[in-house]
Amino acid sequence: MNYKIFAMLSPKVTTENHKGQATIFNNPVLESLTKTNVTTNVIVYGLVILLLIYTAIFKKHLSILTFISLFIVALFFWTLAEYILHRYLFHWINENKFVKRFHFIMHGSHHLYPRDKERLLMPPVPGLIMATILFSIFLTIFTIIGYPTYTWAFFPGFFLGYLLYSFLHRATHVNKPPKKFKYLWKHHSLHHYKYPDKAFGVSTTFWDKVFGTMPPQ
Repeated sequence: MNYKIFAMLSPKVTTENHKGQATIFNNPVLESLTKTNVTTNVIVYGLVILLLIYTAIFKKHLSILTFISLFIVALFFWTLAEYILHRYLFHWINENKFVKRFHFIMHGSHHLYPRDKERLLMPPVPGLIMATILFSIFLTIFTIIGYPTYTWAFFPGFFLGYLLYSFLHRATHVNKPPKKFKYLWKHHSLHHYKYPDKAFGVSTTFWDKVFGTMPPQ
C-alpha cells in the first residue's frame, strides 16, 4: 500500500479527491474492527462509563463531592489531552515504515478520507484497549501520589470527555453546524483542508490559542 506519508499534510488534500473508504487491513476480520457507528459506541462506551461511576461510588466509596470534583476536572483535562494527542501523536510522521503504518491506521486514513462515516468514531475493540492503557497510566500516577481510588472518579470524566469529543468530531464531518458552534466546524475544516499544521483542537479552540496554532483569520 502506498501510504503517501505527506499527502494528508498537503493543503491540496480535499474531500473531492478522496471519496469513499480507505482499506486499512486486507484481513476482513481486522478490517471490520476498524469501523463502527454511533449506536454501538453509545452502548459500549456508555456502559463502561456507568460501570466506572458505579465502582467509584459504591465499591470504592468515594464521596459524591470528591467524585463530582474529579469528574469535572477530568472533563476539562480531556480537552488538553485531545490537543496534545492530535498534534504530537496523530500527526507524528517520518520516513520509518512502522511510523508510517501507525500514522495511517490512527489518523492518516481519516485525512485522506475525511467523510468515511464508519471511521469517524473510535471502534470499540481498539478503543477499549487504549482505554485500558490510559486507565493503567492514571492509576499509576494516582497511586504514586497516594490516592489510587481517585482514578475511578477521574477516568470516567476523562472518558466521557473523549466520548463527547468523538461525537462532536463526527458531527463536524456529517452535519450542518448549529449557529452557536459554527466556529468549531470552520476551525476543524481549516485543519483538514487548508492548515493541517494548525487547528488541532476539535471540541475547543482554547489550546490552539494557548499554544499558538490558531489558523490565520
